[in-house]
Amino acid sequence: MTDPARRRLLVALPLLAAGWACAPGADGAARNRPPAADDPFADSPWRRLTEAQWRERLTPEQFSVLRQHATERAFTSPLDRETRAGVYACAGCGLHLFESRTKFDSGTGWPSFFDHIPGTLGRSIDTSFFMTRTEYHCLRCLGHHGHVFPDGPRPTGLRYCNNGDALTFLPGQLPEPASATGVPAPV
Repeated sequence: MTDPARRRLLVALPLLAAGWACAPGADGAARNRPPAADDPFADSPWRRLTEAQWRERLTPEQFSVLRQHATERAFTSPLDRETRAGVYACAGCGLHLFESRTKFDSGTGWPSFFDHIPGTLGRSIDTSFFMTRTEYHCLRCLGHHGHVFPDGPRPTGLRYCNNGDALTFLPGQLPEPASATGVPAPV
């Protein structure tokens, strides 16, 4: 490597690292999202739980994904292979997010869906890992679930790539309309 090229690299690396460190969610911490004026869950008791309360309720893996925006290893979730009829709910608060009829095998190693139950998911821009992606989260408890990509099947063309640790499967259940109810019970 020539001296000028090496110099540019040595100058660029700290700048790139600083940009990554300042990216939303780059430190793994849950993003602070101020509620929108029309947010039906703005007063949800799920949003008032402390970090300690979340740690009591969730497994370490669930806490890492839902509250710290981690990603589980591909092909490790049994929900990726789940084929029964039912509903996929948020492992944090139980809000019904996906119907089994919208699940498909994306080959990615994570449970994937082409649509969600209306009024259950919020989105934000995730600029971690030197790329821009659309992150989605449960609207009731703000738990991180995964990322949505424009490479899914018809009719939506979307792929909601979900961490299995962020979901619970409720076999045979029908989806419930989104509501702010479902008050957290003491652990």
